[in-house]
Amino acid sequence: MDSVHLPRLMISAPHKSAGKTTVSLGIVASLASRGVAIRSFKKGPDYIDPSWHRLASGNECYNLDPWLMGREGCLESFQRNSGMENGSIALVEGNHGLHDGFSLDGSDSTAGLAHMLQMPVLLVVDSRKTNRGIAAQVMGMQAMPPSVDIKGVILNQVKSSRQSDKQKLAIEHYCKVPVLGAIPYDKELVIPERHLGLTTVEETAHSVQFVRGAAEQVAHYCDMDAIHSLFYQAPPMPMPRIANGVKTMAQRARIGVFRDAAFCFYYPDNLSALMNNGAELLFINALQEISLPDVDALYLGGGFPESFFEVLSANRGLLQEVQERVEAGMPLYAECGGLIYLCRKATYGGKTFSLAALLPFDIGFEDHPAGHGYLDLKSTTDSPWFRKGARIRAHEFHYARPMSPTTGCSCQFNVLRGNGITGTSDGMLYRNLFASFAHLHVVGNPGWAETFVSLAEEFKITGHLERGELFREVAKM
Repeated sequence: MDSVHLPRLMISAPHKSAGKTTVSLGIVASLASRGVAIRSFKKGPDYIDPSWHRLASGNECYNLDPWLMGREGCLESFQRNSGMENGSIALVEGNHGLHDGFSLDGSDSTAGLAHMLQMPVLLVVDSRKTNRGIAAQVMGMQAMPPSVDIKGVILNQVKSSRQSDKQKLAIEHYCKVPVLGAIPYDKELVIPERHLGLTTVEETAHSVQFVRGAAEQVAHYCDMDAIHSLFYQAPPMPMPRIANGVKTMAQRARIGVFRDAAFCFYYPDNLSALMNNGAELLFINALQEISLPDVDALYLGGGFPESFFEVLSANRGLLQEVQERVEAGMPLYAECGGLIYLCRKATYGGKTFSLAALLPFDIGFEDHPAGHGYLDLKSTTDSPWFRKGARIRAHEFHYARPMSPTTGCSCQFNVLRGNGITGTSDGMLYRNLFASFAHLHVVGNPGWAETFVSLAEEFKITGHLERGELFREVAKM
């Protein structure tokens, strides 16, 4: 490994919903407005926060997840996407609380990632309903392993200057770290939450104004010079040697990607990996386009199709083309929202909507998550997508569940951890279609992109995929 010096900072909080996303967006946007080259990352499997970061910085925001990607995968992705060759600084927003995670040793927590990347931490604390006792929260964050270097604190949602004075004095006296800002509560600067977390950029009116307001608020109430200096307090760190530059390859196939307000959950690393393996990506707005372009495969990611069922269901031309292409053998990879799009019907909000009818069951939505958390999957069969015995780590978060029996359906995986489609199985197979509730990250599954592009290329050349004939088709409706 090489030792590199990359200015970097972790933003975290003692617990979720303390305001770290708004503060992170404000810091990113404020520094970017100063002309600072800044790249940002999001710890965990989240899709929504990275879309806000992308808006704030003007650069793509990448995920870092030790459980999905592994230690070396996180280090390589951080190095590759940090922009350090261009003199950028890197901000990582944590997820949940600083020490939250399912591993007892905390290795999968935000603190574990900060420890791995040797990052100083700026802690955002919720000032409501406390005064000097807030120092106990900060002291607990300092004492809990994995050990992290908390370099500063920002008080958020402060009620009064008297309260912030008490909190600042207690934290700086007992915790020996500076308080670098005290931000009052502003109802206009709270991103609305929904059943899967924050609302997306695409669904939020005045999102640009929101980010601008967050930047102005942070710049006004925080010591931005001191915060900027924290990035440079990160020590040199060992990094794996990776190939210079981006792998280039002649175009092998064209993959259509549904990308709009309904389907907006894609890991940037996944899209980059497809392109690096020779795919030309054509983005398709499933809410507006009534036919498919000339593509050799389709990628239907996650998102919130339930918010747009009326429009999606009314777009019968696109639904029919997707159905016809799959029946003709075109490869299609769908995850979560994409799986929902491919079922017969979906019932949501008391209404039922007809969809692509490629999967022989209907979908309904529950009041509580049907699947939420990390997935551990084991392949029980060979398919064009995965080999028998393969172990896949992924993530799921969905309120959707099949309403009708899935008997007769061929599935790729047994579920060892999580829920998947049925509670015991996931990864439905039909012709050369693969549909799953699992969100897979390519860094932890490096063969995925090459497989996808190879399937698209074979279909482009032959007009069919003979391998698809080896696998039992699911029962049709």
